[in-house]
Amino acid sequence: MKRLEIYVSGVVQGVGFRYFTKRVAKELGLKGYVMNLPDGRVYINVEGDEGRLEKFLSAIKEGPPMAIVKGVEVKEGKADGEFKDFTIRYG
Repeated sequence: MKRLEIYVSGVVQGVGFRYFTKRVAKELGLKGYVMNLPDGRVYINVEGDEGRLEKFLSAIKEGPPMAIVKGVEVKEGKADGEFKDFTIRYG
């Protein structure tokens, strides 16, 4: 099990990116959350096995139809099982 912290830049707010992220994460059985950042990026904190996380990253780099993903920064860490589901956080 692994944890990824992902920062996605481009046209990723106001285009359904968080809902897309949640759907993909749930389909892959991943846990964590996604949220918009004040600087226009989207932040994702996600845990799961390496194969599923690779599929997740591929989908995120593509994004939903209205998104334009320009950058994806990934930081790897060790999963600690703190998440029970995958949610959208507002804040």
